Amino acid sequence: MLNKKKFLASMVGVGFFLWVVSGEALAQMHLEMPVSQENIQFQAIEQPLGLKIVVTLGGIGLIGLELWWFLLSKSKTN
Repeated sequence: MLNKKKFLASMVGVGFFLWVVSGEALAQMHLEMPVSQENIQFQAIEQPLGLKIVVTLGGIGLIGLELWWFLLSKSKTN
């Protein structure tokens, strides 16, 4: 009897979750769909070279920090 109640409660929770998520997805689809599909074009946005270098160096620095933190910062115990 208790297992049936847990199962039913789980199914109600999953159903509510799916109802909320699908409603939100439909609302976003309605807002984001363009009126005419013919006028959609992708345009490249050229970024300054300095910005590209800063972002790349920042990413490399963060990767290096993670490697140091997880592999080198802790002393090895016997």
